[in-house]
Amino acid sequence: MVLAGGEGTRLRPLTNTRPKPLLPVLGRPCVEYAIRSLASAGIEQVFLACGYRSADIVAVLGDGKDLGIELVYAFEDEPAGTAGAVKLLGDKLEGTFVVASGDVLVDVDLSEILRLHRDKGAIATIALTEVDTPQEFGIVGLDESSRIIRFKEKPAPAEVFSNLINAGIYVLQTDVLDYIPDGEKFDFSKNLFPSLLDAGRPLFGSKLDGLWKDIGRPGDLLEANIKMAAKRGKRIEIEGVSIFGSVCATTFSANGAVLEGPLYLGDGVKVGEGTRLSSSAIGSGTVIGKGSEIHGSLVMDRCNLSDNCIIKGSLIGERCNVGGGVALVNSVLGDGVTLEGPISLEGKTLE
Repeated sequence: MVLAGGEGTRLRPLTNTRPKPLLPVLGRPCVEYAIRSLASAGIEQVFLACGYRSADIVAVLGDGKDLGIELVYAFEDEPAGTAGAVKLLGDKLEGTFVVASGDVLVDVDLSEILRLHRDKGAIATIALTEVDTPQEFGIVGLDESSRIIRFKEKPAPAEVFSNLINAGIYVLQTDVLDYIPDGEKFDFSKNLFPSLLDAGRPLFGSKLDGLWKDIGRPGDLLEANIKMAAKRGKRIEIEGVSIFGSVCATTFSANGAVLEGPLYLGDGVKVGEGTRLSSSAIGSGTVIGKGSEIHGSLVMDRCNLSDNCIIKGSLIGERCNVGGGVALVNSVLGDGVTLEGPISLEGKTLE
C-alpha cells in the first residue's frame, strides 16, 4: 500500500496544480520511485491511497502496467491518518504487507527489511535512514538485535538519542489492524507504533539500502533531484560542449555551453551558447537562451528562459516564461508564470 494523499502545503504554489506525490524527480513523479522499489522486491499489487487531487494521480499512473505492477486506487473522503488509511482497506489485506509513503523520494532495495521481518517474526518492521537533523523527524532507538526499544517524535535538540529516523516504509502483519480504531484519525509514528511498543509486541528496525529523501520543502525537492542525478548520471563527452562531472540525460543540444554535474537534462532540452548549468535539473522541452547561468535550481518542463538569465537556488514550475536579464535567487515560480526582464528577485514566491 502506498500513501499518496499529501497536499504539500509547504511546496505551494507548485502543489496548487499537482499533488505532492506527482512532483518531479528527474522528470518522473516522486511516487513512481516508491512503486518501482516495491515492484523490484517482487510485489505484484499496490493499493494507492489518494486524497488531494486524486484524479491527477490516476491520470498520470494509470493501471500501473508501465511500472511493472497492478495499481488499485483507494480514495479518502476525509483524511484518516497514515494508519487510518490502511485500516480502511483492512478487509483486502492478509498475512504480511508493505506500506510506503508516496510523497518522499524512495529509490531503495527492500530485500533486507523483508528478510529481517521474516527472520525475527516481527509484527512490524520499520525502514530507517540516517539524517543530519533528526529533530525534524521521528527518531528510533534500537537494541543490539535491531529490536525497537523507544521512539521520539520531533525531539528537542537535548532529547536526540539517535540519528536514525522513521523513513515511512513498513512491513506489517495484519495483526496490527487490531490496534487501529475504526473511524478515527490515526497515525503510524504518533499512535500505532507507540501502542505496539507499550504492548510488548515485536517491533524491529532495518536501515534502508538506497536513496531516501524527504521532499517537504522547495529546497528538499531540489536536493532530491540533485542526489538522484548524482546517482543515475554518468560522465559523457559531446563535441562542442564543456562537460564536468556526471550528467543524467538522453537527447539535448548545448553547443557552446558549459555543463557541471550533477546535472539532469530532460528530453529535448536546448541550451544556448555561453550558458552555464551546474547542480540543477532541467525539465523536458525547456529552452534556455544564450549567456545564462543556472545553479542549484529546478526548472520544470516546457519553460522558456531568454538570454542572460541568472537562476540560483530557485524552483520554476512548468510552462514558465522568463525574460532576458531576469535574475532569480532563492525564489519559486508556480506553473505558467511570466516574468519580463530585466528584473532581480530574491526570496520571492510567485503564482
